[in-house]
Amino acid sequence: MDQRHHPRYPVHFRSSFSSVNRVGGDGEVVDLSLRGCGILSTTGVHPGTTLELRIHITDQEIPLTIQQGVVRWCRDGRIGLEFVSLQPDEWTRLQGIVKELTRQPYERTNDRQDGPGTSRP
Repeated sequence: MDQRHHPRYPVHFRSSFSSVNRVGGDGEVVDLSLRGCGILSTTGVHPGTTLELRIHITDQEIPLTIQQGVVRWCRDGRIGLEFVSLQPDEWTRLQGIVKELTRQPYERTNDRQDGPGTSRP
């Protein structure tokens, strides 16, 4: 039974993570919600480990930083992370990212096809 209260959206964002126990690694965030994410990584971490996660949304902006996340499960090269603590400005950024992901794919596609000379952030 799925106990999630927030839908997860498929994404492909580079990420890096570290813990106070000196566990660290890189991965790819493959799904994202307001309260957690799934990460593909070759680094094994144990459930219950607290991580700081940096999600690279684009190469042009600073990574989104999840100050504290707890590993809920780790299997088959995938990590399930629940977000526990974010700075207020990072929470606002996460909400904006997830809001964009909730838009219909055709709306996102049309936004990018505004024509030559149109710049989008």
